[in-house]
Amino acid sequence: MTFETIRIETDARGVARLTLALPQKHNALSARMIGELTEAAEQLSADRSVRVVILEGEGRSFCAGGDLGWMREQFDADRATRIAEATRLAMMFKGLNEISKPMIGRLHGNAFGGGVGLMSICDAAVASTDAKFGLTETRLGLIPATISPYVVARIGEGKARPLFMSARLFGAEEARALGLATTVVTADALDAAIEAEIEPYLAVAPEATGRAKRLARSLGAPITEKTIAATIEQLADCWESDEAREGVGAFFDKREPAWRR
Repeated sequence: MTFETIRIETDARGVARLTLALPQKHNALSARMIGELTEAAEQLSADRSVRVVILEGEGRSFCAGGDLGWMREQFDADRATRIAEATRLAMMFKGLNEISKPMIGRLHGNAFGGGVGLMSICDAAVASTDAKFGLTETRLGLIPATISPYVVARIGEGKARPLFMSARLFGAEEARALGLATTVVTADALDAAIEAEIEPYLAVAPEATGRAKRLARSLGAPITEKTIAATIEQLADCWESDEAREGVGAFFDKREPAWRR
């Protein structure tokens, strides 16, 4: 299968590298990338030769959030279209979260909004010391709706609340303290740290590993289609608010929103 925005390369050990491959756009999530990542999740789950998946980004950033063109389309769309697009994004996250293989995130550069969502669905996340993170949606008058079930599953409600509300940026060490990152290393040690994470999975039974992942998911709060639909309804309501019109409009106009002090 040929992709335009991502790559999948699998080595002889069964280690698949799922690479976000739009470096010129800091691997921002476009409509096409959302579709291709959804297909990739199905492909990787079904491929019995794959033992481990590495999720990474090409270029200077892991994933800078939503693509500007895609966001512009949502700004101009009606409610039904926004719900449909948000559902596509949410199903992408659900598919990646349910890949029946261990997934290790390789985090560098910026991971904002949806980038933090991608980080949250990884079973382990190795971050470079210079990486920056943030759930920046409230700067635009929006909320981190589609990624919220996965972020809360990862770090818990108490830690998620101030991040959801403040939109502040934070570094790799704080990401580790929060539970988003599992390991933090210098940039030149990133690949060695990824290899150290891979190694144990090559010594365990692949089917049992997938079953163990499903077991762990089943013991947490279930992320059902009903849960996903409820978060999307909240996002749709938010898009229709005066704050969203002001915040997103100010972003595209390259000016400060009215509430900025």
